[in-house]
This record gives sequence, C-alpha cells and structure tokens, in this order.
Amino acid sequence: MKEALRLDDFLLSTKSTPIIDVRSPKEFEHAHIPGAVNIPLLNNEHRAIIGTTYKESGREKAVIKGFELVGPEFSRFINEALVISPQKKVLVYCWRGGMRSNIMAWVLKTAGFETHTLIGGYKTYRRWALEVIKTAKNIRILGGLTGSGKTEILKGLEMRGELVIDLEGIANHKGSAFGSLGLGAQPSTEQFENDLALAWDGIDSEKVLWLEDESSNIGKVKIPDAVFDMMKRAKVIKVSIPEDIRLRKLVEDYSKFPKDVLRECTLKISKRLGHLRLAQSLEFLEAGDMESWVKMMLEYYDKAYLYCLSQREAGTIVEMNFDTDDLEIICKKLMDLN
Repeated sequence: MKEALRLDDFLLSTKSTPIIDVRSPKEFEHAHIPGAVNIPLLNNEHRAIIGTTYKESGREKAVIKGFELVGPEFSRFINEALVISPQKKVLVYCWRGGMRSNIMAWVLKTAGFETHTLIGGYKTYRRWALEVIKTAKNIRILGGLTGSGKTEILKGLEMRGELVIDLEGIANHKGSAFGSLGLGAQPSTEQFENDLALAWDGIDSEKVLWLEDESSNIGKVKIPDAVFDMMKRAKVIKVSIPEDIRLRKLVEDYSKFPKDVLRECTLKISKRLGHLRLAQSLEFLEAGDMESWVKMMLEYYDKAYLYCLSQREAGTIVEMNFDTDDLEIICKKLMDLN
C-alpha cells in the first residue's frame, strides 16, 4: 500500500486501522475525521509561536523553531501511538497533508510503525463530507408528538433491519429546551456534518432511510441545508400514541432530574409560554407535581409541533394511530408500509 493515500483508500483503511490527527488540540476539538485520536505535533501555544515566527522571519526560521519545540516530544508521540495501536500500524493526517503529518509519520516509521498519510489532509475529507451530504436519499420521516417514543421506535426499526440515521444521537441532543438533559456537550456543527457524512455515504439511495422529524437546529447544531431540504420534501409518518401513555412516559423520564435543572430548562421557553403559564408551570415543578408540569409542557410542545406539520405540503403526512407503545406492534406496522 502506498504511504500517502487518496481519501477513498484512507477511509477504507479506517475500518481496521487507528487514525491519528496531528493538528493542534484546538483544531481537533472544533472538528476532525470521525474516529480519530489527537496526538498533536504542536500544541496550541507552539502553533501560535511558529505562526508568529513564520510571519516575522519566514519559513526556514519557523521550521527550525518547530523542531526545537517538537524534538523533545518524539518519545511521547511514539508511546501514545503504541497505546492507540499496539500492532504499530496507523493512519496519520493534518490540515493539508503536508509537513505536520509527514513529520509524525517519519517519527513513527523510525520507531517501526507502518504509517499512511492522507493526501490533502483534513481539508480533503471536509470537502468530501460537504458533497456527500448533498446526495439524495429515499427519506421517510418518523413524526409524532412529544412523548411518542420516536427515538425508541427508530432504534426498534434499526434492530429489525431498516436503514436509520439517528440525527439526535449524532448531535447529542434531543431537540427541545430539555434536549440536553443527561447528555454531555454537543459537537460543533462542522463535526456533526463530518459524522453525518460517514453515515450518509453508507446508505443505499434506493432503499428507505428513516429519520426523525426535526427542526432545522438540534440544540446548537444546524442540520445541513441540503439534508433539511430533503427532509422537508419527504413523506412523514406521524405516529399517534394516546396522551395518557405519553404523559406517563414523560413523567417517568423527567422525574429522574433535579428540580433546579428542570426549572432552568423551563425558563428557556419562558417567552413562548407566556407569563401566566410560566408561573403556573414553575409552581407545579416546585410542588413536585410532575404530572401537572408535564401536561403544561405538552400543551406547548404539541401546539408547536402541530403548527410545524401544518406547514408541510398537503398529502405528505400519513397518520398511524396506536393504542399502545409496544415497539413490536408499532415497528411491524411501519415496516409494512409501501
């Protein structure tokens, strides 16, 4: 195999070979190739120093300064790479596939590693990702009011062999003012696009792809315009579950969280609730009346979701009514659709 790989060969190799991103921690944290581990050739401070040296004294001085800073770190690079890949085989990339990845590859090869770099670096992957998510897919949208268990239904469909992409899972957010509860930080929109592109590329365009109904943003992450446009044109299967079942599920879910956290989330939609409903909902929350609090939240979110559905083209919404939340029954009927 060539030492420097084109993107298609690089991505194929990632299925069995660890990836090292040698860019600075700041670059890596913003966005990276999915699955990569950061072993920065230059930390944030070093990168700034070399950038200043380059501007003030030129490339040669910057390169010398770089080796002064990086040279003492070579043994650490090797030890960290051994943790990632005891079999001593790695893929390496930087921003453009230039000096940083080549230096890291040279250091690791000197220590007996088999290394392959990415031609064009992360920049090439990024261009590819933005093109991939423009590819048309045969999308079917799973809709339903809050508490209908859409995420669980999608997981059920996937377990039964259907093609599913969990947008909320990739965004690490459940898509409402309460969507961050129990979850960590969200990725950047760029990272979301990178992760989505890999999933998107693996989908057969002739087969049905299930996505959950979403607004254009999932928390702080924006769905790519091309994908969202496809979602807006797709058929929506609206799963209707009895309100008492939705209420029970939501009370169970939200009772796990402290009152102060729920209060903070409720305040995020204070303007939309209005002064009176906000005050009432906070009183219910403070009193521990979770059922009444959830009912008020449902009143708001149901109205908002039904309005969004009303903006879709006529004939694109199919409603399926269930008197149960049994996944086996729901998934079977959804899979029986043409």
